[in-house]
Amino acid sequence: MNRNWTYVLIAALFEVGWVVGLKHANNILEWTGTVIAIIVSFGLLILSGKRLPVGTVYAVFTGLGTTGTVLMEFLVFGEPFKWAKVILIMVLLTGIIGLKVITKESAAEGAEA
Repeated sequence: MNRNWTYVLIAALFEVGWVVGLKHANNILEWTGTVIAIIVSFGLLILSGKRLPVGTVYAVFTGLGTTGTVLMEFLVFGEPFKWAKVILIMVLLTGIIGLKVITKESAAEGAEA
């Protein structure tokens, strides 16, 4: 996996953090962490979008963030487990993997992919 896709993956991990923070932050320290996660997440997303197609980057970013958030709900916050939700997340991940596999990195900033 190249550096730009690594940025997308890290951005998605921070997305999970700030989405959870938006729901569960209760004090200034937690809100500060949430804001930092937003800044890091979107900063890395913008950075990766300079070399990868923005539409694909955003689809992968949101898909991975959604998957991570749903897993956090199940594993950490006691959301009831539903097979239908798991199957739909697996379909989403299949699409994300497909997008990643068929997307090439640009040779130069602003170049066609």
